[in-house]
Amino acid sequence: MESNVDFGKKGERAALDYLIDKGYIILDTNYKSGKNEVDIIARDKGEIVFIEVKTRSTDWFCDPEYAVKRDKQRAIIKVANSYILRHRINEEARFDIISIISNENTKEINHIERAFEPMPF
Repeated sequence: MESNVDFGKKGERAALDYLIDKGYIILDTNYKSGKNEVDIIARDKGEIVFIEVKTRSTDWFCDPEYAVKRDKQRAIIKVANSYILRHRINEEARFDIISIISNENTKEINHIERAFEPMPF
């Protein structure tokens, strides 16, 4: 049986393939700042995009994107601020979620652009 970590990595690979097919330029993956991490950092049409990938085998409990709650959003925003400062980025930033439901019967990818906005800490 596949571990949750391996299952999540497969979802991230599917998200990368999806983004590349859509013309995104991948800048970084699994970027960490302190104890926080963002799954994918990409460039799309003049914006830098910070992308959280959530993969589930079913949507029985809820759609995967609903797992990205306020505390996770804050953590992603902190990582984004660190990345922007470290790399001297001078582009608009955007926060997306890629929600994947993947099992033996289906693979469904839902890309939610501008899934959340920066908020005060």
